Amino acid sequence: MQRISPFLWFNTEAEQAVNFYCSIFKDSKILTMSRYGETGPGPKESVMVVKFQLNGLEYYALNGGPEFKFTEAISFTVNCETQQEVDYYWSKLVEGGQEIQCGWLKDKFGLCWQITPVILGQYLGDKDPKKAARVMQAMMQMVKIDIQKLKDAYAQE
Repeated sequence: MQRISPFLWFNTEAEQAVNFYCSIFKDSKILTMSRYGETGPGPKESVMVVKFQLNGLEYYALNGGPEFKFTEAISFTVNCETQQEVDYYWSKLVEGGQEIQCGWLKDKFGLCWQITPVILGQYLGDKDPKKAARVMQAMMQMVKIDIQKLKDAYAQE
C-alpha cells in the first residue's frame, strides 16, 4: 500500500484530466470512481473522486469546485533517460497548456510538470563547480531541456 498519494483538486475536470494523464503514462489506469449523490455538493451523478495510477503510483482527483487552483508551488517531475522521452512527455503534457522555462510546463488543466533528464541532476551536482555552472547557465536559456546542449556545456573547457 502506498502511504502518501497526491490528491488533486479540480473544478469539474477530474475525469477528463485523469483520462488525459492515463493516456500519456505507461502502467496507468483508473482504479475507482465515485459520484456525487442526492446531497451533493456537486451535481447528482457527476464525478466526485477518481483514484488512479500513473506509472504504478496512486493519485486521487477530486471535482471540488472553483475555490482552489493549481500553482507553480507544486509540480510533478518526470525523470527521462533520453531526449526522445523528454520530447514525448513534453509534447503530450504541454498540449493545450503553456511552456514555462527550464523544463517546466503547465498542462491544460493548470497542473505544473517538470520534464527532466536524469543527466541534468548529475551534471548540476558535479564536483567541478565550473562544469555545474556551465550546465546551469545552459539550462537557464532553455524552455524544453535539450540533453545535447547540456552535454556540450558540461564538456566545454
